[in-house]
Amino acid sequence: MEPGEFVSESQRTFHSQVDPHLQNASLSDIILGGQDGIVNVLGVLLGVAAAGGGSRIVVAAGLATASAEALSMAAVAYTSALAAADVFRSERDREYRHVRQVPALERAEVRAIYESKGFTGAMLDRIVATITADPDVWVAVMMSEEHHLAPVSRRRALRSALVVGVAALVGSLVPVAPFLFATVAVAAPASVGIAATSLFAVGAYKARQTTSPVLRSALELMTIGLVSAFIAWGIGKLFEAG
Repeated sequence: MEPGEFVSESQRTFHSQVDPHLQNASLSDIILGGQDGIVNVLGVLLGVAAAGGGSRIVVAAGLATASAEALSMAAVAYTSALAAADVFRSERDREYRHVRQVPALERAEVRAIYESKGFTGAMLDRIVATITADPDVWVAVMMSEEHHLAPVSRRRALRSALVVGVAALVGSLVPVAPFLFATVAVAAPASVGIAATSLFAVGAYKARQTTSPVLRSALELMTIGLVSAFIAWGIGKLFEAG
């Protein structure tokens, strides 16, 4: 906002309530865990059912897969976040070395970055001089603008692991539920329907939190999930008990 520029209450309301910036940093974790849990467990359930497994066997396979899925997804989320943190630290240390040992080259990179954004002349000179006057600011700009990397804390890694694990567990239990109350013949199509509805809802939720078209996003997520599950069903049919 320019000095002295007036901002009306309606503009503030639009900015903070009607069209606010996305605050849900866990959105990708929820979708990752939930979708993976639904799809993988549904595939196992359909595969075991198609091979001739009874309700007890199908439920046992589903619950075992749900437990393993949740723990595995949480572990993967945690270790991948720590790996990203290691990459960030490594590149940041390298940038500090470059700033100390080859500052002219690093200064030229800063200039090239902001020149590509349309800055020229005295304005470009001031930007480069301001950024390169402080080594910490200099390195932070290079990490963001050149490497497109952001810091990842251990706390954030743990939170991501928890969100992914819980989402995977909840998603995994969705297709199992019908098999707890009905025969395989009745539960299998019901499980597919519930899973499809859940995937559609997850896709719609993702779209509502972003700028994606709601229907396209929902159908896309549902289709990907169901195709994967039915492939598992086909494999189960190959081993159907005679």
